[in-house]
Amino acid sequence: MAGNDRGLAARAAWLSFIGGYTQEEIAQRLGLSRVKINRLIAEATEAGLVRVFVEGTAAECVALEDKIAAHWKLDFCSVSPTADGGLLPLRTLAAAGAHYLHGVLERGEAKVIGVGHGRTLDEMVKYLPRVERPAVKFVSLLGSLTRHAAANPFDVIHRLSEVTAAECYFMPAPFFADSIEDKKVLLGQKGLKDVFTLAKAAELYIVGIGEIGVHAHMLSTRTTTEKELREVKQAGAVGEVLGRFVDSQGRVVAAELNDRAVAIKLEDLKGKPVIAIAGGADKPPAIMAVLESRLISGLITDEDTAKAIVDRINAGAKTGETKKSKQNRWRGETHV
Repeated sequence: MAGNDRGLAARAAWLSFIGGYTQEEIAQRLGLSRVKINRLIAEATEAGLVRVFVEGTAAECVALEDKIAAHWKLDFCSVSPTADGGLLPLRTLAAAGAHYLHGVLERGEAKVIGVGHGRTLDEMVKYLPRVERPAVKFVSLLGSLTRHAAANPFDVIHRLSEVTAAECYFMPAPFFADSIEDKKVLLGQKGLKDVFTLAKAAELYIVGIGEIGVHAHMLSTRTTTEKELREVKQAGAVGEVLGRFVDSQGRVVAAELNDRAVAIKLEDLKGKPVIAIAGGADKPPAIMAVLESRLISGLITDEDTAKAIVDRINAGAKTGETKKSKQNRWRGETHV
């Protein structure tokens, strides 16, 4: 199969098996005939691209991966064709994240894996094939007691245990303590200390990235209040990772909510493999902000989000070139 056809076959297979689109819908989306789509999916199956996951990446996605990885010096970037619409391409991200984690487990790359929070990581477990790894330990990286079940990191850990037969540990504490004093009391508990010790010893971290706009998951699940989010935004926050809110330069902002997070410290992640799984129409600024922290070593995202990020990179480069050109003209005029 030629390179171009292989990329199209991978895209068509992804839209069919992951996106759930009909061949007619895929044909309209890719601007090809239904006969061509049928042939591409058949070729993808025959070539072994379709297993539990869709192997292979469309050429356009590879170009986006290279651009993002080079810009932030990531160990890798994985961009999957966006198979579902809406603000959050949950199925696309979950399937891609499960593909990555399944590979890690199959290759035995990590014995202790730290797991963050969010809808994407929760959905990811649903796409993970059953593979027994009793020697592996999964540990939550943040407080697992929340008022809303949809935001409960404990559920992610619990389901991972069911699918992999691995040992799983969650933090028996709220995501955000009511006060800094309360947090100190919680951190003094032996049970919590033991989980933090294990979390710091993890060989791999898988995290989500949160936006802080009107569609923020933390807001809809009442993990934070509108007032708290307004305060972190006023402090300059653009995105969130593991309960820490960062500005566009990737720096943790000065806000009490950051100090009240019952979660592993970001500095504890330095020098370790940290993989972020994130995407969606609202996410590019938050993802870019977290990438600027230089803590992330790998990014798994969808094509639409990747395009938006690359557009912002290119726009920033053009702005920089324009400023440089104006400075050079100004310098030239002073020497006349």
